[in-house]
Amino acid sequence: MESETSDWPYTATQDHHHHIPIDLFGSKKHAGLPRGILSFTDASGNIVFKVHRQPPNPSSIKLLLDPNDNPLFSIHRHHNGNWKCYKGSGDGEKEVMFEVKRTVKTFTRIELEVIFSGERLNDDVCDLRVIGSPFKRSCSIYKNTDLVAQSSLMYKLNQIYVSRGKFRLTIFPGSIDHALIVALFVIFLNGRK
Repeated sequence: MESETSDWPYTATQDHHHHIPIDLFGSKKHAGLPRGILSFTDASGNIVFKVHRQPPNPSSIKLLLDPNDNPLFSIHRHHNGNWKCYKGSGDGEKEVMFEVKRTVKTFTRIELEVIFSGERLNDDVCDLRVIGSPFKRSCSIYKNTDLVAQSSLMYKLNQIYVSRGKFRLTIFPGSIDHALIVALFVIFLNGRK
């Protein structure tokens, strides 16, 4: 993993001195939110991130918000299967943070390449790679060969039917912003479209 003094463009806004993985729990059923709003909570059940759809075309624009409804990222889907993520709400002057390109799409597998904005955007050098199955809510996010984050469904012992409505996103220690990882996971969930 990268050290704190690296030239990596996005560092964690949370306390990045943690040396243990952090689990976020995703669901569209949270007591404090209207039904259908995707939220990510910590182990205590406190909302950490929320995802809102933006009208008039709710399937192509999503806002990643902090617990106080401040926009962190505006996520835009393009018709060619690519995504662009802008800083803040994306209103007015839009600052592209990163672009996501879908490189593999099969019924059971999707692969995405993440390219951060800046001078290297046209170099098509992949900064992160997302690999997994949106149907199973299962993916792994890699920076080179290092595992940055991983998601999975919430299984219980002796459970016959596993609900796809609740899942876990584990973010491993490093220097990548947790909001950025959640934004990539939101793109991954919608990457099959």
